[in-house]
Amino acid sequence: MDPAKIVSIARKRGLAGIAVTDHNTIRGGILAHEANRDKDFLVVIGAEIKTEYGDILGLFLDAEIVARKFDDVVKEIRAQGGLAVLAHPYRQYPSPRSLMEQVDLIEVFNSRSRRRINAIAATLGQPSGKPVTGGSDAHVYTEIGRGVTICAGTDLEKALRVGETTVRGQESNYYIVHGLSYTIEKLKGLTRAGKGGNSGFIC
Repeated sequence: MDPAKIVSIARKRGLAGIAVTDHNTIRGGILAHEANRDKDFLVVIGAEIKTEYGDILGLFLDAEIVARKFDDVVKEIRAQGGLAVLAHPYRQYPSPRSLMEQVDLIEVFNSRSRRRINAIAATLGQPSGKPVTGGSDAHVYTEIGRGVTICAGTDLEKALRVGETTVRGQESNYYIVHGLSYTIEKLKGLTRAGKGGNSGFIC
């Protein structure tokens, strides 16, 4: 997706801000931040880092995360003053309860997760007292805003750090959205390969 268009769509859908967390890079977040011309709209630069256990979201980043080991990724995120999020914990982590103390936040709603998975994730977040997030995990424009993190004030980062957030969202049809985005990504990859380009990135 085009970062400038992501910002435009998010604003049109009434969001106060958006976190752009490309796979293993902050490039998309930087481009979205640069494209944002609305001082009242927040663009959080982040990345979704694949580790040996599963994905970690890094929020409020200003440099690339080079590590790929879970513990090292968390350390790098925090060294930048960022927040580490246990992403869609029951979609891939073998034992998320053993890892949640090492992160700052738990994603308890993901619009690309099945309803049952989100319900289990919610039971992980509530008893732990960890601050929670919800997200769209958008790979196509229609998914933007399907999962949101809500805070009472205007300072999202502070609300996340102290746990003053709630989540809201609507699950997508798991098989349709994953099938659609997978097909689009493959087609774009073939197009880039044919033009001699690189693999690009996904928001």
